[in-house]
Amino acid sequence: MDEIDRKLIEALSEDARQPLSALGAAVGLSQSAVNERIRRLTDRGAIRRVMADSDPEALGLPVLAFVWLALADGASEAGFRAFAAADPAIIACHHVTGQWSYLLQVRLPSLAGVELFLAALKAGGWLGRSETMLALTEVVAPPFRYRGA
Repeated sequence: MDEIDRKLIEALSEDARQPLSALGAAVGLSQSAVNERIRRLTDRGAIRRVMADSDPEALGLPVLAFVWLALADGASEAGFRAFAAADPAIIACHHVTGQWSYLLQVRLPSLAGVELFLAALKAGGWLGRSETMLALTEVVAPPFRYRGA
């Protein structure tokens, strides 16, 4: 990967709908050369997907919460991971070191939704203990990928 590839990825990250001509002008390449580089970057996995950056509040999901989770004794780690991958409220799930098993980032419609989410973790038998923090504002936010309701 060279500097041109990095500039292309940066430009696509800002606006993936840019025409190849605009991308080419930004990096000094022809449209066909840009197209070939994007194809190679995708084939190598450097570009994993192109997606829309949605506004969570406009989608009715104004509450952003972080849930530190310690799995319950005997809980199925594979079962929890399958739950996390399938639950549209979970926008990020990280297996972490320290006293917790996972850090979840969730988007929900309300504080009552946070309670319902925690109840679902309990009902699944995954919740040993947890600590939930609510975000007041997002100073720097990654793109939001809507996964349905």
